[in-house]
Amino acid sequence: MRAAPTILHLDMDAFYASAEQAAKPSLRGKPVVVGGLGTRGVVATASYEARRFGVHSAMPMAQARRLAPNAAYLVPRFTLYRAVSDQVMELLGRLSPLVEPLSLDEAFVDLEAGGTADDTASALEIGRELREAILAVTGLSGSVGLAGSKMLAKIASEEAKPDGMRLIEPGTERAHLAPMPVRTLPGVGPATADHLRRAGMTTVNDLAEAGEAELVRLLGKAHGAALHRMASGHDDRPVVAERDAKSVSVEDTFEVDLHDRVRVRTEVERLADRCVQRLRGAGRSGRTVVLKVRRYDFSTLTRSETLRGPTDDPAVVREAAARLLEAVDTTGGVRLLGVGVTGLADYTQEDLFAQAAGERAAAALPDDDGARPQEDAEGAVDDGPGPEESAEQLAARRWPAGHDVRHEVHGHGWVQGSGVGRVTVRFEEPGATAPGRVRTFRVDDPELRAAEPLPLVPDPPDYSSWPASRPKSRSGAGAPGATSRP
Repeated sequence: MRAAPTILHLDMDAFYASAEQAAKPSLRGKPVVVGGLGTRGVVATASYEARRFGVHSAMPMAQARRLAPNAAYLVPRFTLYRAVSDQVMELLGRLSPLVEPLSLDEAFVDLEAGGTADDTASALEIGRELREAILAVTGLSGSVGLAGSKMLAKIASEEAKPDGMRLIEPGTERAHLAPMPVRTLPGVGPATADHLRRAGMTTVNDLAEAGEAELVRLLGKAHGAALHRMASGHDDRPVVAERDAKSVSVEDTFEVDLHDRVRVRTEVERLADRCVQRLRGAGRSGRTVVLKVRRYDFSTLTRSETLRGPTDDPAVVREAAARLLEAVDTTGGVRLLGVGVTGLADYTQEDLFAQAAGERAAAALPDDDGARPQEDAEGAVDDGPGPEESAEQLAARRWPAGHDVRHEVHGHGWVQGSGVGRVTVRFEEPGATAPGRVRTFRVDDPELRAAEPLPLVPDPPDYSSWPASRPKSRSGAGAPGATSRP
């Protein structure tokens, strides 16, 4: 625990939805829901306008549509989100060498390690400047928490939302936590919370007063002792710059249960290829292949096979996943499939088996000039239609709602929706001050094509010298300010 609030936690506000609103002038100030739009899709992020209707992350999309029927429902654009995330992480990296990303839109920063803050006043100043910089560079808002530990910094940023800053002074942790529900603490999920409730503990203060021995009796030695320390306000976990991934995986949930065994195997092989793309993108290889199958009755099976050595060969992973599938009964239907690789390493074990498998697969793999796949709300890549899709499903796959397009005549726009052989596009760009015009085209219009996302801020100010000196925009104007909540 630190004597100064020099651990910062940043959490971007409704990140995916806010990015979509910034990119699309017609959606600003309106309810926006981002996620999988199929019958089994889930909400990835909802804008604050949509949250007023009760829509929240991880909610089934069908339920969200009932709660907010007039919201804009969009398919995620991970290319854009990653680009914005890179801008944010670059700013955080200027504050300290110790930045611990938790996701695309969330990270811890050790300000003390970077020499950018050593007391309450300097921490508040850096937090304010950071929020200003993020707004200027990305056009989006983020909430900042400052405290003497990671746990309290994260709690503070949650209290600051949306678009605010909160500092919890070291020494006040116990009093601050006392009235909060037990689920505020890391590691307390619904089951643990229910177990504690039955024991008469509903607040963090109840846990602290119960004592370590009682929590160990209820939850076991490791969990009980750790929970008592946190309830007492103690958290000495360091900010870790490099978080070593333990596995790489992808999965897909299908709108209709798959019954055809050939189709199931085809999907497993496609998942294996996508998993290897991620594995190679991370510069890693893996030794154990894992298959996940969720059946029609929601029962979930996992099977694994450990190879002779680490590999990043798509054919080896594909064949191992196919062998694992042979041991799984898919009678009755499959609603979800996943393929993962664990036992990660920084090298590949070359052997004749892998080389032979690679040669057999060479002709089947797309070349580097082929179309790049896109990702769904759960991070799974969608790289093409299945054999059982209708014309309408094919159109929706080709023109996902919310994705970027360019027309030879009308310029840049985004897909509002598609159906009955038509695709509706709104032509507008991030910098526009008014909603753009809407046009409808045939889904096979030769003048309409998919496009890359445009930057949310076309000409952001230069922060290359920050935080040593105040940033100056390229036009000479100062960066816009942001109001911090106490």
